[in-house]
Amino acid sequence: MKSKSQLDLTSLNTYLSANLDGYQGPLEATKFDIGQSNPTFELRTPSKSYVLRRKPPGVLLKSAHAVEREFRVQRALTDSAVPVPQMMLLCEDDAVIGSAFYIMERLQGRVFLEPTMDESDNATRTGVFDEMNRVLAELHEIDIDAVGLSDYGPPGNYFERQIARWTKQYRASETSTVPEMDTLISALESSVPDDDGQRTLVHGDYRIDNLMFEHNGSRCIGVLDWELSTIGHPNADLAAVIMQWQLPPGKEGRGLAGINRRALGIPSDQEFIGQYCQRRGLPNIENFGFYLAFNFFRMAGILQGVYKRALDGNASDPKRAQVFGAYVPLFAKHGLAALES
Repeated sequence: MKSKSQLDLTSLNTYLSANLDGYQGPLEATKFDIGQSNPTFELRTPSKSYVLRRKPPGVLLKSAHAVEREFRVQRALTDSAVPVPQMMLLCEDDAVIGSAFYIMERLQGRVFLEPTMDESDNATRTGVFDEMNRVLAELHEIDIDAVGLSDYGPPGNYFERQIARWTKQYRASETSTVPEMDTLISALESSVPDDDGQRTLVHGDYRIDNLMFEHNGSRCIGVLDWELSTIGHPNADLAAVIMQWQLPPGKEGRGLAGINRRALGIPSDQEFIGQYCQRRGLPNIENFGFYLAFNFFRMAGILQGVYKRALDGNASDPKRAQVFGAYVPLFAKHGLAALES
């Protein structure tokens, strides 16, 4: 879904004419409705289409909405085993459109907003989920030194770092006391696994609706939305997939709870985890409940931030963002249940 944009097209057209190779206006733009964090636009010229992704307007939390990092990681992955759009231009001058932004290739493919893939047949579903698994394994096998990303995240225990960061972000956007969230934060802080030495590139929000597939097949042509990417622990990405599946189906949950997966050709949680471990030559993953709980906690923090921006008038999709505050205690409860499982 797309809606009309509110970009300063005159200023943007002038900047792109001077800085983007091969660019020729006039320029039209339409905002994609999906996405709650960094507003994303389709740019159209008579000869070519592009995608622009920018920081949202207004006062932002420190380190949030770092489009510069998104640009860097995707450019580093060019021609790697992880498919990404071509990065074309990064602008860090707020004077052009009011915030930093980057321009990337407009991929032509399909995005499945729901993991049930309602318009697909079983063979396509099975192929897409296998491809999703394969790309995730490839992502975690990227040689971060070879692609210039060894400094993309600090050393040390990834989960300790992330829990501290997202707790700080959550407190900065807190609008009321959520007892379940306070309990979950305390429980996670006291149950962080020892650092096992795994240090890989992680996407941070790996799920089916952040992937683009070819129109008539199951091949992934682009991994999108790298805002939460860093150097960290691969189990966080794997558990992010499973976290989404535990949510209810439909527009808000986009999950698989209560769905007969076998009847649709969709793998179970254990089958997906097993396929991933086989691809990477790993044993079964212990203490998976912690990694699942961590993802519920982080998503609750993200939703709280979206809700706070809606109250402040800075949300990408204000009407939808307003309802997200109610989801924070629900995600916290899921996180507590995962820790106990």
